[in-house]
Amino acid sequence: MFLVDTHAHLNLPEYKEDIDIIIKRAESAGVKRIIVPGVGMEENKKSLFLSKEYSSCFSAFGIHPNNVTPSTIDDITEIRALCLDNNKVAAIGEIGLDYYRKYTSLDIQKTMFKEFLTLAGELDFPVILHSRNAEQDFWDILSGMKNFKNYGVVHCFSGDKDFLKKILSLGFHVSFTGVVTFKNSDMIKSLVREVPLERLLLETDSPYMAPEPMRGKICSPDYIVYMLETYAKIYNCSKEEIAEITTSNANNLFKLGIENKGKIAYPIRNSLYLNITNRCTNRCSFCTREKSDFVKGHELKLDREPSLEEIVVAMGDVSKYDEIVFCGFGEPTLRIKIIKEVSAYLKKHGKKVRLVTNGQAELINKRPVAKEMKGLIDTVSVSLNAPVKESYDKLCYSVFGEDAFNNVVSFAQHVISEGISVEITCLDMIGEEKIAVVKNTARELGASFRLRYFDVVG
Repeated sequence: MFLVDTHAHLNLPEYKEDIDIIIKRAESAGVKRIIVPGVGMEENKKSLFLSKEYSSCFSAFGIHPNNVTPSTIDDITEIRALCLDNNKVAAIGEIGLDYYRKYTSLDIQKTMFKEFLTLAGELDFPVILHSRNAEQDFWDILSGMKNFKNYGVVHCFSGDKDFLKKILSLGFHVSFTGVVTFKNSDMIKSLVREVPLERLLLETDSPYMAPEPMRGKICSPDYIVYMLETYAKIYNCSKEEIAEITTSNANNLFKLGIENKGKIAYPIRNSLYLNITNRCTNRCSFCTREKSDFVKGHELKLDREPSLEEIVVAMGDVSKYDEIVFCGFGEPTLRIKIIKEVSAYLKKHGKKVRLVTNGQAELINKRPVAKEMKGLIDTVSVSLNAPVKESYDKLCYSVFGEDAFNNVVSFAQHVISEGISVEITCLDMIGEEKIAVVKNTARELGASFRLRYFDVVG
């Protein structure tokens, strides 16, 4: 298991005597990357030292809002130099607004927040943000910056649901501390449920807010493992999936040097998905692959198409999965021979097999293929996506042009006639009236219907 603690103040006095032990303990627990944010210039320099001394540590340079003064503008000049002169800088942070304690002038806080965001924009670094009791000013500044790309994380999130939705709408990630594990943390857990897993990061905020069962102790990065079970329950997936997805999220955001390789087989909940090609006959306007190489933290961009042997090795022990699903960053039926070979292997192991397809298999292969699936595929999920040909063409841009839509419908009919279960799907983005027509088409075909949600994958 590979974990990333995106926020640990190992540059504070609590760790002065035993930093070696703390980092070794973290690495033994699987925490292979730790971002050490600065809260003042002394801590920034200690963060830099740790990043040079330990391979797992990366720096973030900033001044906490409770520590800013008029002279912080000079510190920003020094921070710029630190960022330009060192190669293990993950972000600008910790920066933001804190109106809870009001140790510093609110006007100075706002001014320096803008200056730090400008710095991050000029150097193209993500930001690690702090917001406490300052939601409106925080939002006004963040959403109003013209020279800053909106990417980073709002750490130790403490706002309400409306504020969370605003932050997510800008493209930011969100992280929560060990408080999420507390028995009385229902409100925090309800906020977590609003965060897409692809936007969640793990943090301990060490030395503060240690999770259960270490509550009350000085927190350290290895305690992050105690948070996995809570997140797994919230997202209805395994602890390993939480680890893999949040690690991928952190690596993509902060450029932590963790090697990603396109996955052939990738688990989501109790299913194992097979990514056998990146080729596709559609260019759908809504397709995830047009925006990202990742689904649920799994990189799906292949450097080549896998062989039968490679797919079998990638699947490993299939006994722990409820079903195996052909679904990746391409149209699986472009490799109908491989689908049949892999399915035959899976049937020998007593597994249910599902195919997710754009329904153009018979156009692709220039022959009826439904008969060839009988006894190998249990369910075929056909992405119809639109109620009629005209709207289908505008959404999906098939290489088969006007022939595509009717052939998708007829393919579904042929599959059903072979006694294979079929579900017809479309996206919520097409609107209620069109959804109703697609539902009716499914009913007339004798298929089930499932509504998919735009930008929710996996």
